[in-house]
Amino acid sequence: QVQLVESGGGLVQPGGSLRLSCAASASIFRLYAMGWYRQAPGKQRELVAAIAKTGSTSYVPSVKGRFAISIDNAENTMYLQMNSLKPEDTALYYCNVAAREPLVWGQGTQVTVSS
Repeated sequence: QVQLVESGGGLVQPGGSLRLSCAASASIFRLYAMGWYRQAPGKQRELVAAIAKTGSTSYVPSVKGRFAISIDNAENTMYLQMNSLKPEDTALYYCNVAAREPLVWGQGTQVTVSS
């Protein structure tokens, strides 16, 4: 069973930056399209950024131009660079496969954007 471990969250002021990391227990990044998801309090979990096996990326409009998803296959790690953070980006962030039945969810990493 593949384990996904997210890290890198924290408290940041509006306009600040964070880089989230996703480590996998197996080399799944070469096998599947992957994504970063987030769930804010009282809201459903949503996919905010995805990367295909080809390397092409896609983003929801609310984060496009501010977030960047990438994969380092040598390190078996996926990243989400988040810039120009806004209070509405506050959420628990998860990584998982995209465009298919999700793997077991990790614990996520909390991102809080507040002054």
